[in-house]
Amino acid sequence: MGLKTFKPYTKSNRGTVIVNKSSLWKGRSYKPLTRGQTSTGGRNNYGRITSRHQGGGQKHKFRIVDFFRKKKNISATVERIEYDPNRTAYIALIKYDDNERNYIICPQSLKVGDKIASGKEVEIKIGNCLELKDIPPGTQVHNVELLPGNGGKLARSAGSSVTLSGYDDDYAIIKLSSGETRKVRSDCVATIGAVSNADQKNIKIGKAGRNRWRGKRPQTRGVAMNPVDHPHGGGEGKTSGGRSPVSPWGQSAKGLKTRRPQRSDKLIISRRKKRK
Repeated sequence: MGLKTFKPYTKSNRGTVIVNKSSLWKGRSYKPLTRGQTSTGGRNNYGRITSRHQGGGQKHKFRIVDFFRKKKNISATVERIEYDPNRTAYIALIKYDDNERNYIICPQSLKVGDKIASGKEVEIKIGNCLELKDIPPGTQVHNVELLPGNGGKLARSAGSSVTLSGYDDDYAIIKLSSGETRKVRSDCVATIGAVSNADQKNIKIGKAGRNRWRGKRPQTRGVAMNPVDHPHGGGEGKTSGGRSPVSPWGQSAKGLKTRRPQRSDKLIISRRKKRK
């Protein structure tokens, strides 16, 4: 869909780059698949801030997206493609031949009026949903299940995809965009194609106000504080902290490891690449 820039009438316009949404649906979302949504502003049930730098922002309604695709061998038509404020990918409203409607994650190159389906013997084309064992190796897929019938969990954000590398007994070998290679049961389902809105990564916010619209409040650097407020604070002139980066409570910036070994860790063939 391309990117949209602005004439530099103001300083913020000069640096702003957003995604052009002119081809998306301009009306309201489909009401039977829409729910209300409340924002905590980073506060707990006592009204005390427990997560800093959150608050404000535009009100959102939640769109119920079908990650399961359980209606098998029933053709559906894409009625419209919509913006969803709760995710980076676009969503598509599809209408099945029995008149039921669902929202799905919209893949790249899917157009209004296209026919899609889910099942065992459907065609290998964009938007169709099949079991991994029925998809040829080398195909790009998204919305991949980790457990059969549990709904898609992998590759759901804008521009993401998973490459099907091959098979090993009852497992399919997939390569994630992070570089991780892992096994997934071959009777898990996935949708053909990469996720829409690949230009999401090129957005430049341009001004602080746009982040406020998104519910993000300003963050003060630790080195700009006094020693009583932050471990990086104090010192004469501008200092860089003088120690390894930590949180206001002294915890390492790398974070406290809270992840325990998972049941599926044994299915990981090679770990994701570490950022330098």
